[in-house]
Amino acid sequence: MLKRSSVENIITAALETGADFAELYAERTEQGSIGMVNGRVETAQSGLSCGAGVRLFFGTQAIYGYANDMSEKNLIQIARGCAEAMKSSVQHSRKNWRETVRPCINPIRILPKNTAKSQKAEYLRLAAEAAKAYSPSITQTRTGFLEVSKHVLVANSEGVWGEEDRVRTRFTVEAVASSASEKQRGHFGPGGSEGMELFERINVEETAREAARIAVTMLGAKPCPAGKFPVVIDNGFGGVIFHEACGHGLEATAVARNASVFAGRLGQQIASPLVTAIDDGTIPNAWGSSAMDDEGTPTARNVLIENGVLKSYLVDRLNGRKMGAAITGSSRRQDYRFAPTSRMTNTCIAPGKSTPEEIIAATEYGLYARQMGGGSVDPATGSFNFAVLEGYMIRNGKIAEPVRGATLIGKGPEVLWDIDMVGNNPKRAQGMCGSKSGSIPTDVGQPMLRVSRMTVGGRG
Repeated sequence: MLKRSSVENIITAALETGADFAELYAERTEQGSIGMVNGRVETAQSGLSCGAGVRLFFGTQAIYGYANDMSEKNLIQIARGCAEAMKSSVQHSRKNWRETVRPCINPIRILPKNTAKSQKAEYLRLAAEAAKAYSPSITQTRTGFLEVSKHVLVANSEGVWGEEDRVRTRFTVEAVASSASEKQRGHFGPGGSEGMELFERINVEETAREAARIAVTMLGAKPCPAGKFPVVIDNGFGGVIFHEACGHGLEATAVARNASVFAGRLGQQIASPLVTAIDDGTIPNAWGSSAMDDEGTPTARNVLIENGVLKSYLVDRLNGRKMGAAITGSSRRQDYRFAPTSRMTNTCIAPGKSTPEEIIAATEYGLYARQMGGGSVDPATGSFNFAVLEGYMIRNGKIAEPVRGATLIGKGPEVLWDIDMVGNNPKRAQGMCGSKSGSIPTDVGQPMLRVSRMTVGGRG
């Protein structure tokens, strides 16, 4: 992408007015997508984008500039423009590059770009047919395919030089069931930092039928009763509650500003002793994995909470300066248009000792949230509101009738304390997380767990 000599000149220009740290981030991204409605192609897109950004630190102050013109002349101009905006009397120099060869944690066997578009479309068509055939109530299907291939370069004045090729592939399916008075949907979106071998790992027809099953089941469900009672949250995407309501509060982006309820609480008990939470950017081929973060730091397995005790935050370079904390390989960004900051990668609650059957049997009355939907969160307080996509009542220790319209309401710090059973069936699911540095791929996950008492909004 950029010659080493060009990078040297850009970094040198950035340091001319006294910045004590300078960083260049550059990327080249190829992206393609196919979308079908009812088995017919609605969209088919492909594109190539390139760009670079220059970031400077003056102590704990930062400035960032970017452009899609990656010529040496233009990037030097951006670097000098940033440097002129903030000046210091102290001059700093660039250290020699320490190019590190990092082991590939996301091996790719079948590059998506080497697979014909007709084959990709065939997967989507098969999924649409399977969902439609599940029930006459299925009135619409939406299937999609996404491929992203990105080459990233990060170099800074402290001698870091890192490069990485990143490939991601994702399949999505949505089924809509309709009656005379309402519509319900089921959705799945498996993916990973992998190539077309994704379709060897998943069965698109089975995934589509499962989406259709959710939609049809919820179509005939009764309204969920409202109140406070135990809630059993299933594995996989159920982990989105921890991600949103607690995980963001453990990012240095919030902690450094004292805008998190978890600020200043390292070493304290903040959750049930049953809770261990881990953010791990090194899981092979996981959706949020990479060999290095977007500051060129190797990714890591960071234990955030261990047996209920707060052990670590997710720390990027700038906020690490503000906090006096070591960086954790957790700095991420959507693309070159965003300055990086601390973000989650693959964040999961570790498995416990209870079986799913034991958790259900131990619950006399409550809600079983099998599939979670979207929601909203206030990171400063951890207050959340999440829709349940697929829910059932639990009566006498058994899963009973399906219910719809359930909403889980609470505060993350309180929910952490109220977890009284954790299952032994961990599972991850894929999503996109939006925050200060854009939208990025993240895995969420957990085993089945039970919250002893939780506010459930409903209409029943």
